[in-house]
Amino acid sequence: MENKWFLSKIRDEFKGGKINVEKTYRLLEKLDIPCNYIHVKSVFKDNDRLKQGRITIEEFRSIYRIIAHREEIIEIFNTYSGNQKFLFEKNLLQFLIQEQYALDMTTNIAFEIIQKYEPIEEVKRAHQMSFEGFIRYMGSPECQILKTDCGKVYQDMNHPLNDYFISSSHNTYLVSDQLLGPSDLWGYVSALVKGCRCLEIDCWDGSRNEPVVYHGYTLTSKLLFKTVIQSIQKYAFITSDYPVVLSLENHCSPSQQEVMADILQSVFGDALLSDMLDDFPDKLPSPKALKFKILVRNKKIGSLRETRERKGSDKHGQVEEYEEIDQDVDDEVKESKALAILEDDSQKEPGAIIAAGLPLFRRRRVKVAMALSDLVIYTKAEKFISFQHSRLYQQFNESNSIGESEARKLSKLKGHEFILHTSKFITRIYPKATRADSSNFNPQEFWNIGCQMVALNFQTPGLPMDLQNGKFLDNGCSGYILKPHFLRDIKTEFNPNETPKDIDPVTLTIRLISGIQLPPSNHSSSNKADTVVVLEIFGVPNDHVKRQTRVIKRNAFCPRWNETFTFIIQVPELALIRFVVENQGLITGNEFLGQYTLPVLCMNKGYRRVPLFSKMGESLEPAALFIYVWYVR
Repeated sequence: MENKWFLSKIRDEFKGGKINVEKTYRLLEKLDIPCNYIHVKSVFKDNDRLKQGRITIEEFRSIYRIIAHREEIIEIFNTYSGNQKFLFEKNLLQFLIQEQYALDMTTNIAFEIIQKYEPIEEVKRAHQMSFEGFIRYMGSPECQILKTDCGKVYQDMNHPLNDYFISSSHNTYLVSDQLLGPSDLWGYVSALVKGCRCLEIDCWDGSRNEPVVYHGYTLTSKLLFKTVIQSIQKYAFITSDYPVVLSLENHCSPSQQEVMADILQSVFGDALLSDMLDDFPDKLPSPKALKFKILVRNKKIGSLRETRERKGSDKHGQVEEYEEIDQDVDDEVKESKALAILEDDSQKEPGAIIAAGLPLFRRRRVKVAMALSDLVIYTKAEKFISFQHSRLYQQFNESNSIGESEARKLSKLKGHEFILHTSKFITRIYPKATRADSSNFNPQEFWNIGCQMVALNFQTPGLPMDLQNGKFLDNGCSGYILKPHFLRDIKTEFNPNETPKDIDPVTLTIRLISGIQLPPSNHSSSNKADTVVVLEIFGVPNDHVKRQTRVIKRNAFCPRWNETFTFIIQVPELALIRFVVENQGLITGNEFLGQYTLPVLCMNKGYRRVPLFSKMGESLEPAALFIYVWYVR
């Protein structure tokens, strides 16, 4: 029956005789077998017996079996079919319950799976599944590692904003380095498409009374503030319905701040939050209450009640001043000035750098246009002084920006106090400005202490962005993830650097079975690589562990490891697992081939496919790892 079906699907393609490699590739795609062209080319070459660049129908059948009929899948199928040619509904149901831990499965669901994936009509009508149907099911999204529920918004979105991790970017307008690179609207567009919910906009006075966006005191190019806002308006809610926070690093004069306020109101209209949702709030509203809203984060003058009293009045020309020590919110500017001095070859004497640094720590008076100040409601930017000062004076709608170096120091010296602070107030962490190459820090250390907005340079690929993208796969890529209860509780005793008292650890076992059409090495002229897989757990320091498989030489097409790894994870709520496929390099180190990162608690149990992504975050389909997952708690 399978043979008859197969010939009926391909016979017409061979009416004109033999077919070439391009036609072979297209025919495999037509048969719903996703393929990497490099691998098809290599398998084609091995099966082209006459070496003429064209193959017969029998040679195509061999190629099809090599690519589609993987030994590890045959073994599973034979176990549940009793070595017969078909699975009955009850056999499929048994597999789903025993191996895939689908405990709520019914015969009806097994029937639906057969109807969806079985390609042979006679088999489908008999309520059975052939091996052809089984391989299509095992290669489907239903057998991916990420739980289906985690791919949609499933968490309670009615908590106040400070109870969530919020996907945040740093200097969003930059698409390269921090000193010389271009500013580009694509920075905002790509971040929003990835589900980012907090964007940074550095605003400076421009010519003709038009504010511009760029990294001050550097040679980065400039964008008009208006075009930035128009781009954000267009893409803000493409990926997520939940609120977008615009974190303004504001260096504009009061007159251009008024222009900014006009632009924000005219472009966003009713989407711009410009008033309280409740009359006398004492806590932040929820992401659900703020759906499709834009929030402005900036300095603010006066209280929320005073803002409401001024609503509708003419604020043109109204300017207020406040005094601050020039060392916190503008740390980036301070460090950028220092960088600019260091970059200047004419600056030879070290004393000049120190002298140049002196005025950076002075007190300064800052002017704020009331028109812009009144657009700040729930995300007022407030200088961080100390945890004690925040406990005594900080208001619920005030948030702090803390540089990574200071935040790291505070987390080590006063970790518990830091967690108590983030349980009440939104805290934004940003990269130190000496990261002129737009490199990133590891965000995990700040998620561990409950920091809501851990801002990264989205344009820079690598481990930190892999963790960022992996973490925010959860909750439907909405950009908002509910923090674990021990990071929301204002009486929490949690400390990531200590073993938790009331631990509920997870014992995670992963059998790494095989690789599926892995990306070949860039150094290979064909489809080869010396493949090794690294598994790494990220979370609290005690949970961080790294393991790896043995190396399979010269095989990126279908390497088989069959190696088992067990991890005991103390705080699974904060843990991520990263799978990295590498090509072993003896001299220059291993070559990165692909990776996938996701939260440990978002992993499906059973036989699963781990899709792989490139360093730039692009899908490498059909490249994947085939694994078996089991965990208990």
